[in-house]
Amino acid sequence: MTASEGSGADQPWVLQFCYGYDGPFLDCARQYAVLFVGTPYKVCTVYLTGKPSAEVEQGSASDEVIFLDYSSREVRGLKLKAIRDIKRIVASRNFKFCIAHRFKPIYVALLGSDLPVIGVHHAFGDYQRLSRRLFANAFKKRLVLLGVSDAVRDDISVCLPSWPAERIQTLYNRIDIAAVQAGQVSRAEAREHLGLPQDAWVVGNVGRLHPDKDQATLIRGFALAQPQLPKNSLLVIMGSGRLEPVLKALANELAVADSVRFLGQVANGRRYFQAFDTFALTSDHEPFGMVLLEAMAAGVPVIGSDCGGGREVVEGVGVLFPLGDLSALAAAMCHMAGLDNQQREQCASLMLQRLEAGFSDTSVREAFWRLGLLGD
Repeated sequence: MTASEGSGADQPWVLQFCYGYDGPFLDCARQYAVLFVGTPYKVCTVYLTGKPSAEVEQGSASDEVIFLDYSSREVRGLKLKAIRDIKRIVASRNFKFCIAHRFKPIYVALLGSDLPVIGVHHAFGDYQRLSRRLFANAFKKRLVLLGVSDAVRDDISVCLPSWPAERIQTLYNRIDIAAVQAGQVSRAEAREHLGLPQDAWVVGNVGRLHPDKDQATLIRGFALAQPQLPKNSLLVIMGSGRLEPVLKALANELAVADSVRFLGQVANGRRYFQAFDTFALTSDHEPFGMVLLEAMAAGVPVIGSDCGGGREVVEGVGVLFPLGDLSALAAAMCHMAGLDNQQREQCASLMLQRLEAGFSDTSVREAFWRLGLLGD
């Protein structure tokens, strides 16, 4: 725990309650903490699961960080101990409201406090269960829900049809553009680190090897496009998961195994996005697609399936293809391979403008306060 200075009795605080800090969720905590930079509010971020970590404290960008250090097993069921912990924490500061990420923290925050709760949802299907719909309706008066994309917002709205539109809204994920760009290494350095040939033309993909990410379509589309792609073209997949042997077998079956590289988990993978000539996300169930923002910040032209939250990022600055349409995906790859240096520079400029206008810390902070969720 890190204590902040000047935490007087009248100092207004925001309680940010996160399930954990694995994967993208540490940056999600940072994204919401920086909404309050330059305001009277201080931010206390609480992690339900995960060991204490100085690196996580630093990355949380908060005035105070608390690790409850539960295991996933311990927070199943009623979570009574966690509810008591939240009651204790809420009593320690002048908290005005809570921002809770994912359903379990929303549940604990509502039962463990009388605070207004802003529930942030990062996935589809969170209210498909009847028990969750009943719970949300029971606390409707002090619960506002945010989806990380319009697609997630609409998914929630379908499950909670009686809720007014102003209580289910969108607040996009975002990145600190300057920080992401400062952390990226050059094309040559990135390729050396990843073991990729300097002269290859590379289609990149980053994500879990999971059915939702649909790398099978990506491999099939690459195989279809390969005869029209530059010599020594490669498909590079960064990530791990249970489908790895299935996907490798598919690459063998399609006779492209020599041109498909499975890199596994790469620490700080977004540092190496400039190794790619184009970035393709073929997911069939993507709530948002943070990797698209990171590729765009690297100036890498993007291809995305025309569904879910990814569409909202790619539309107008990249190439969208109908979900599962191999011919359209192959054509998109060939189109990207045909871009000259001037066209790539124009694309990079357009993507940067899109990031700054809709997916930067500054633009989303302004959007948050325009929503009027705090009733001030």
